[in-house]
Amino acid sequence: MSGFDYGKVKDPEYFQENRVEAHSDHKYYTSMEAMLQKEENYKYDLNGLWKFHYAKNYESTIKGFEKTEYNCKNWDDIRVPAHIQMEGYGEPQYANVQYPWEGWEEVKLGEIPTHFNPVASYIKYFEVPENMKGKRVFISFQGAESGIAVWLNGVFVGYSEDSFTPSEFELTDSLKDGENKLAVQVFKFTSSSWCEDQDFFRFSGIYRDVYLYTIPEVHVRDMRVRTLLDETFTKADLELVLKGVGNGNVKICLSKDGEVIVNIEGALESESRFVVLVEQPELWSAEAPELYDLLIQVFDENQKLMEVIPYRVGFRRFEMKGNIMTLNGKRIVFKGVNRHEFSSVTGRHVSREELIKDLVTMKQNNINAIRTCHYPDGSDIYELCDEYGIYMIAENNMETHGSWDTQAGKEHPDYTNVVPCDKEEWKGMLLDRVNSMYQRDKNHPAILIWSCGNESFGGSVIYEMSEFYRNEDPTRLVHYEGVFNDRRYNDTSDMESQMYPSVESIREFLKKDRSKPFICCEYTHAMGNSCGAMHKYTDLTDTEPLYQGGFIWDYIDQSIYKKDRYGEEFQAYGGDFDDRPCDYNFSGNGIAYGGDREPSPKMQEVKFNYQNITAVVEKTQVTVENKNLFVNTNRFDCVAVLEKDGKELARKQLETDVAPLGKKTYPLPFEVQTLPGEYVITVAFLLKEDTVWAKRGHEVAFGQGVYKVERTVQIPKGELEVVKSTHNIGIHGDGFKVMFSYLNGGLVSYVYGGKEMIKAIPKPNFWRAPTDNDYGNLMPMRYGQWKLASLYLSHKKPEGGMYEPKLEVKAHSVIVSFTYCLPTTPQAECELSYEVFADGTIETVLSYEPVKDLGDMPEFGMIFKFDADYNQVTWYGMGPEETYVDRNKGAKLGIYQNKVEENMAKYLVPQECGNKTGVRWAKVTDRKGRGMLFKSDKMEFSALPYTPHEIENAAHPFELPKVHYTVVRASMQQMGVGGDDSWGAKTHPEYLLDVSQKKEFKFSFKGI
Repeated sequence: MSGFDYGKVKDPEYFQENRVEAHSDHKYYTSMEAMLQKEENYKYDLNGLWKFHYAKNYESTIKGFEKTEYNCKNWDDIRVPAHIQMEGYGEPQYANVQYPWEGWEEVKLGEIPTHFNPVASYIKYFEVPENMKGKRVFISFQGAESGIAVWLNGVFVGYSEDSFTPSEFELTDSLKDGENKLAVQVFKFTSSSWCEDQDFFRFSGIYRDVYLYTIPEVHVRDMRVRTLLDETFTKADLELVLKGVGNGNVKICLSKDGEVIVNIEGALESESRFVVLVEQPELWSAEAPELYDLLIQVFDENQKLMEVIPYRVGFRRFEMKGNIMTLNGKRIVFKGVNRHEFSSVTGRHVSREELIKDLVTMKQNNINAIRTCHYPDGSDIYELCDEYGIYMIAENNMETHGSWDTQAGKEHPDYTNVVPCDKEEWKGMLLDRVNSMYQRDKNHPAILIWSCGNESFGGSVIYEMSEFYRNEDPTRLVHYEGVFNDRRYNDTSDMESQMYPSVESIREFLKKDRSKPFICCEYTHAMGNSCGAMHKYTDLTDTEPLYQGGFIWDYIDQSIYKKDRYGEEFQAYGGDFDDRPCDYNFSGNGIAYGGDREPSPKMQEVKFNYQNITAVVEKTQVTVENKNLFVNTNRFDCVAVLEKDGKELARKQLETDVAPLGKKTYPLPFEVQTLPGEYVITVAFLLKEDTVWAKRGHEVAFGQGVYKVERTVQIPKGELEVVKSTHNIGIHGDGFKVMFSYLNGGLVSYVYGGKEMIKAIPKPNFWRAPTDNDYGNLMPMRYGQWKLASLYLSHKKPEGGMYEPKLEVKAHSVIVSFTYCLPTTPQAECELSYEVFADGTIETVLSYEPVKDLGDMPEFGMIFKFDADYNQVTWYGMGPEETYVDRNKGAKLGIYQNKVEENMAKYLVPQECGNKTGVRWAKVTDRKGRGMLFKSDKMEFSALPYTPHEIENAAHPFELPKVHYTVVRASMQQMGVGGDDSWGAKTHPEYLLDVSQKKEFKFSFKGI
């Protein structure tokens, strides 16, 4: 073989040399005992410490380092697998659309960066294990970004460029006795980098496992498993195609839960096909992921056991019926997420424990599908999705967003620089990539759809990629969203797939074109405080058969542990590593936090919107709709709970028997209550048995109904002393004193039980800390006057003088009212009145006559400051997580408790958070239970350690000031958070504040 020529690395037609043919991901063992012990004796792990040299470009590398005579043993050590940027060599760089070299080098299509193109040179000294000596030996690199060249003992072995599928090479001819020198160079930017412009952190290096492996003399090098169900789904042909090395025989056993279904034997040849009839197979689905155990024993011609292959098989049939996607004959709805393979600790090298945590969290929150955005993941997750029951869109490693985004929407786009488009020189590389992914992952029942890639425009090359899938695998469908931008090859995708369309635009599209089913491969952009109005999309799946669901962008924040200048850890995002160009915090789109992988508050809404059982609860009955395709509701425990004013009165079992896709109404096991109070009935469905993802009792779905029996409101009666003076009004009652100031324009003191309660004058508030979505749709620009109004409103008139407070003394109360001038254009006013009662209750009314040209505001309410010792929050309202007017369907009405600091959601950039809707009462107290009680009729409420303005000023949590106060905001309403996308979509109109008529917010507060 000729030596390695770095000059070829920029050539898209040079993407592999001497690489082993792609094959299935099956494992094979030396014996049954080894299989049971999971001892892979045919493998030899090369993970661990390697010798390492870092160069900023190829010219700076050490030439000849791969030669046996060059001593690399004094080089630095690096751990493998790992991204070199996570090991101190260079910095992670987060970029979305733009190519990472833009602005530093002018790199034209067909070229690669030369000034900054890091090269990682690795050396591993090893001896061949005894059990591999005399046999064929291979090396497997499960993942390396983005190009990898390999030498053994000075001899060039091969080259490969696909970062996300295995690169394997045979080493046999270059091995020697004693110490061997394995040399590897990994290039950050290659020709393939034009096709790897995914929205993610840019890394490089050997970041997945590396191992040697050998094969026995008779060996199954590739296997293909298919379950071919008939139209009745009661019979299936299990088709098994084995590609063999050497001649021998195989014994094939299929079993389920230890019971043998079938045993067959046959010859193993270069390609052997076996077909087994299975009667009444238990079908695989996300709802019931039934798996069979396939065991293949391989013998040589002398009947000596050479290898044992276990594999788990799921019987399922996925197809297009008419223009509807069906699984086992039923219309499927994808309740999905996009999932980057990412860890805050190790980047794209994700541990099995982290994978399992992700899948457990998904299943517990009714997520049934993953799109592997935008590349193949490590092998483990496919096997785990088979087991846990998660549908998959398996996506190929392709995204060329930065090559074409300026052409999007043009009537006559310029295809000159669009990759791959119709350019033949890119076809071989991309067909190789889809083949590598297909061959590795083809046997997983979890994979229903193959995806050509992401955001790479259109053209003939991608169409041929889709045809490769169809020709190789008629049992699955093909996805590609990019035809939305280039309809010349519309048949590339079997389904219409779009990103971030509004519900209205989906309806409009399907009115005109009903030739294909419609999915949102990305929707409800979950950046920061988001996912508002998500229910509109999930509701559409119930009313529009052709709309078959979507995939939230995305599952987990891409953030990395980093320390600030004082040594405190935080979650870093783009730009925090001085990486330029970058896209800053646009990496933070997860419904799970990056650091601990725990659900964010948004997950509460996702779980409800994705639940498969709907319970509509009324006073006397509950209507249960079972949206499961294959599972009866009797598989779950159904529990009905009756509460009065947040306190449980009764809990009873409710037997249900609703068939899949059925609906039934059941009487509730409670009498209608007649005593005054608010009654809440919750009907919940719980797991009856433990599963791999949750214990018995885990709630999978719920519905809630509320009704009231009105009570008579008692007005507190008693004597009040009014103290009038030149500058202040004092009102004294039993156990409390309040003071209103003419001079300072508001309530300056509230003394309860001898202690001053407030730290600042309560003021009207019209502002919230902008969310990521707010910034994306220019809310701060559009609504900025309301921030000024909140900061600088005054009881003083701009032209001089002040608004005189109004005092009204009534029989059992005293009213003090203030008028405030708002510094807006045009100028506006609001009025704030306090009615003080004898028990210390202050009923507060904030009113505002809308000024037409000002429009609506982000929030309409009041803001209070208390001492930070008041850090305990209890509320009767929606919970337990934060809620907003457009994101509260997943919440339950009840009594909840937490600490003030716990209401600060861990969004990457501090922003509005911690709000609670439907609050009847809330109290903020110290550890002794002393503090302030707020009451209203379904107000919104939050208690945070900071004002909205302090939160807004911080780009990271560590930039927030030390905590001195508890800041309470009681409001009539806050505008919804939105979330259709994060770069322009506004909050839906129905979730804005209505300023068509006078606004009046009434609530009370009282010391406790």
